[in-house]
Amino acid sequence: MTQSRDARVRRPGRSKYIPKRKVCFFCRDKVENIDYKDAALLRPYISDRAKIAPRRKSGACAKHQRALAVAIKRARHLALLPFVPDHIRRTGGVGIKSS
Repeated sequence: MTQSRDARVRRPGRSKYIPKRKVCFFCRDKVENIDYKDAALLRPYISDRAKIAPRRKSGACAKHQRALAVAIKRARHLALLPFVPDHIRRTGGVGIKSS
């Protein structure tokens, strides 16, 4: 038989984990527009498999996440960022400027 919510006893010392709210990097620094030519700025928002990071990982607001996705796609089209992780493995990162 299941217990009702009132019958359950909370263990002392255990509180619910409340994560720290992420603040959009672009809103915080008041970035007007995201430049697709700035590969160093875009690189942290791409996974090791060359996928665009979701909002929950990037911490960007909806407005800047859309602009970020467009900038990454434009940079990929101009070969500033890789489409696939194979490129990095085969070339050893040639064409990728390291900071």
